[in-house]
Amino acid sequence: MALINPDTLNLEERVIQTNKVQKTHKGGRTMSWSILVVVGDHNGYVGAGIGKARAIPDAIRKAVEAAKKNLVHVPLVGTTIPHEVLVRLGAAEILLKPASPGTGVVAGGSARAILEQAGVTDVLAKSLGSSNKVNTAWATLEALRRLKRASDVARLRGKELSELVPQSVVELTLSAEQHDAESGVAPVVAEQIIEAAPEVVASADEVAAAPVVAEPETANAGA
Repeated sequence: MALINPDTLNLEERVIQTNKVQKTHKGGRTMSWSILVVVGDHNGYVGAGIGKARAIPDAIRKAVEAAKKNLVHVPLVGTTIPHEVLVRLGAAEILLKPASPGTGVVAGGSARAILEQAGVTDVLAKSLGSSNKVNTAWATLEALRRLKRASDVARLRGKELSELVPQSVVELTLSAEQHDAESGVAPVVAEQIIEAAPEVVASADEVAAAPVVAEPETANAGA
């Protein structure tokens, strides 16, 4: 699958954690820095990465480069996420829930930073596992990567969107998809329809019309 091109996005950087590391050698101790950085455009794209170097500026530069290679597209519906998601990754466990307009970002730590950089303005988040910011960041990115709009599920099941969700959700979903289409973003499950469930595709014309998925590579949880 194609990676998201960071050069086409207006990404902002945010340092989440700085960690001072000492390594003991025969001649003494060598000090270096490990820094966790989040990048995002506040409009549906976010990524995180870790950089290690002797100097803080070099570590931040490496972290930003790593984060840009690990971008995730978040399928927003209005100002929130489309559905609840619970992800456990290693010792970290993160729960994300959609929230009504005006709720704000009810989250803390690295989850809050990632959600804000992604442009989610109304969401409820809770860390149920490890409090380690690095592990929580990877779990949050994985949770965002698993999100699907109701329209994506409808395509996979071969149903009309109105059969699955209320009309108010239909309008928000179609508006969000139209915004993504204007930005050149493909639906999340278009390629999955062809590979995993070809029977729901009515004709070859529909297959040709379906846009190609553009998802980032899976983050390295052991970084």
